[in-house]
Amino acid sequence: MSNRPLELGRPTSGRRRLNNLLLQSDNRVCADCGAPDPKWASANIGVFICLKCCGVHRSLGTHISKVLSVTLDDWSDDEIDAMVEVGGNFSANAIYEAFIPEGISKPGSDSSHEERMKFIRSKYELQEFLKPSLRIMSIPSGKSSFQSSFSRKIMDSFRSSNSTQKMEGMVEFIGLLKVKVIKGTDLAIRDMLSSDPYVVLTLGQQTVQTTIIKSNLNPIWNEELMLSVPQCYGPVKLQVFDHDTFSADDIMGVAEIDIQPLITSAMAFGDAGMFGNMQIGKWLKSHDNALINDSIINIVDGKVKQGVSLKLQNVESGELELELEWMPLDQ
Repeated sequence: MSNRPLELGRPTSGRRRLNNLLLQSDNRVCADCGAPDPKWASANIGVFICLKCCGVHRSLGTHISKVLSVTLDDWSDDEIDAMVEVGGNFSANAIYEAFIPEGISKPGSDSSHEERMKFIRSKYELQEFLKPSLRIMSIPSGKSSFQSSFSRKIMDSFRSSNSTQKMEGMVEFIGLLKVKVIKGTDLAIRDMLSSDPYVVLTLGQQTVQTTIIKSNLNPIWNEELMLSVPQCYGPVKLQVFDHDTFSADDIMGVAEIDIQPLITSAMAFGDAGMFGNMQIGKWLKSHDNALINDSIINIVDGKVKQGVSLKLQNVESGELELELEWMPLDQ
């Protein structure tokens, strides 16, 4: 494997691989605080981070986190291979944030340096949120290659202890939920004449969000977000916010998505690839949910999908259109 640095500005295959990884929806926000549009990365941990969290990562030392600019620094082939192998923020956080104790919250984009420092040190240096079986109590000083580092040891341990099951803390995942946020309609005004909306989805301790769309009450995202689903799951909580630069973001409505009909239908049919296109279930509109109409669950081209149209709650106006897809662990 060559360690030759990639020259900036040249359309090398390595640079394209890194850019493609950055374009994934979970990598469009900082892995540690959720700030949008991260321009830095910890190459050996495998996460994309914002400028503020980047400063904390640098203070940990390169034996824990080797920080590089996505756009300004030269990247070696090994460094890009390491990022691609991890898979980005979602995969890395499934390991490094597998078990966050109750009462501890991730920092936000407006958190102080001290709050970031405490969380990031706990997450990567002290390994407090890992499964206990994955914790590395000592780090060898000799490194035969770039990836034989702190994070590489943890990734190797994760694979060896988790080759047949995906775990979050001590909770077994039963599958993955892909949520395509398609568009919003007639969203609420929170600025002078418009809003800068984005969508946040939460399932358990996992939170993902879309990009921010400037000055648009009828935004089109067509953006896919991924959530892992544990055995004991509840509804997916959905929030729409208006992004504000100099003050707290304003809420633009909420809703809950009951994912049980989708999962129950998918599991009842097993391998969806064995069936042709057909309807297999339905989430019914009622007075106690946010559905605009009944939500149909279909097998489409071997995949279990569900269209969802929601009327946002606790707000004067606004609707959201989504598509859910159930992905079994072996897919």
